[in-house]
Amino acid sequence: MLPVGLLYYFVIDMMNGGINGNRIIFYAAGAIACLAFIFIAAWFQYNATYLATYVESGIRRISLAEQLRKIPLSFFGKKDLADLTNSIMGDCATLETAFSHYVPALAGSLILTALIGICLFAYDWRMALAAVWVLPIAFTITFFSARIQEYFNRKSVEANVALESGVQECIESLQDLKANNAEESYLKGLNKKIDYAEKRHIITELGTALFVVSSTLILKFGIAAVALTGSALLIRGEIDIPLFFMFLLVASRLYAPLEGALQNLAAIISTKTNINRMNEILDHPIQTGSDILTNKGYDIVFDHVDFAYNTGEPVLRDVSFTAKQGEVTALVGPSGGGKTTVSRLAARFWDINSGRITVGGMDISKIEPETLLSLYSIVFQDVTLFNNTIMENIRIGKKDASDEEVIAAARLANCEEFVEKLPDGYNSMIGENGCELSGGERQRISIARAFLKNAPIILLDEATASLDVENETLIQSALSKLIKDKTVLVIAHRMRTVSGADKVIVLSGGSVAEQGIPEKLMDTGKIYPHMVKLQMLSKIWGIKK
Repeated sequence: MLPVGLLYYFVIDMMNGGINGNRIIFYAAGAIACLAFIFIAAWFQYNATYLATYVESGIRRISLAEQLRKIPLSFFGKKDLADLTNSIMGDCATLETAFSHYVPALAGSLILTALIGICLFAYDWRMALAAVWVLPIAFTITFFSARIQEYFNRKSVEANVALESGVQECIESLQDLKANNAEESYLKGLNKKIDYAEKRHIITELGTALFVVSSTLILKFGIAAVALTGSALLIRGEIDIPLFFMFLLVASRLYAPLEGALQNLAAIISTKTNINRMNEILDHPIQTGSDILTNKGYDIVFDHVDFAYNTGEPVLRDVSFTAKQGEVTALVGPSGGGKTTVSRLAARFWDINSGRITVGGMDISKIEPETLLSLYSIVFQDVTLFNNTIMENIRIGKKDASDEEVIAAARLANCEEFVEKLPDGYNSMIGENGCELSGGERQRISIARAFLKNAPIILLDEATASLDVENETLIQSALSKLIKDKTVLVIAHRMRTVSGADKVIVLSGGSVAEQGIPEKLMDTGKIYPHMVKLQMLSKIWGIKK
């Protein structure tokens, strides 16, 4: 407003007979001072808003990632990957824009309006009232639109997440879509999601504009009110022309930033949906516990364990068994019986609903998950690799391992056979999730990680499922060395893998149906002998013309 004040006095001087040399210097110096002051203010404003907001946005993303690291895996089963990605990237970006562009501008406009309003009332309360009466009405309209804007914005975000999920699924399943000539039909569905997302964004913009435009329209009446009130007072001689001119000039400067302020206010209101989505992650209960291990030995004991991913849908019921140190305990049974769930619960990937799981007498629910997992080497059926070198993918098993230790673990997992064929050997990049490698090669890298970590408890979920017969034999030989004197919990469907186990736990329908050594179960069991018989029959089967 400094240039406005300078211009006001310039007009007064012009009306009073012109400007002399001293006044020219005064106005020139004043103009330079205004420019300098505006430059300094803009410099501090930029650093205090944009740069600070960018730093805060980075901190917010890291805090969300840290929270996700501590949340039980059951949370991820209920959330879509695209949804979580959108929260960390999209919602944070929206909030970043709000705090760097909308909030400072709104705060500045409100402070400016308050100061100008006070000054106007000091000059003439009637003209001031004519200028500001529209403000509470305009802001009230925008405030009352909050719930409607939140609804529109929530629908837009949901449409965005559905679209992102569809695009991601399309890319990931492109091979299957091509193989089944399903590209065209899938893309039709994806086009519907694109159209729906576009429609939701248009509706959201129109819904917001309805209130913002109405509010800014009200502001226009302020200029008319100042002109009419000023004209009436000027005719009656109650104010002079310079004061009337000043009020018109100030009114024109007052409402322009307020129009932007109303738009900023609407944008800030709409961020509530994004904030709620981030709070859903930040407020979710995390797994906590002691950083000190108190176990005596490494026996895993399930004591009357019940578990459900979703309330009212039990997956495990009253599961009790002991996997002893130095023994191989095999989990077998029909698909969906709870084998994988049991192995995940043993490592506290989820927290149980009732019962107790202990390792060496230590209740795992009271131990911090990352501390607990230092006791485990895990080989999953679905291998996850990173777009990095083979060396670094294996080193995940032990982050401070030397190159020699990594190579030794790779040899045990029979990785050398394919690594030697790669152009850069262990330093070869393997692509996203190991796309440059075969299924068996990816599996062997996962097994090499377990060798490298060399933890006292080993969980194997169909560890040799993707290997050919020759490599399976080699890996099983290597695994025999790895599991010596350790607690081994293995999920297997091949009965020849189970036959060498010290104990078999048969899970069916979420309960322990049978347990014992393989030889005895062949005589006393029902499900286990039946599974062995079916697998023997499957060996005879072949493709016939």
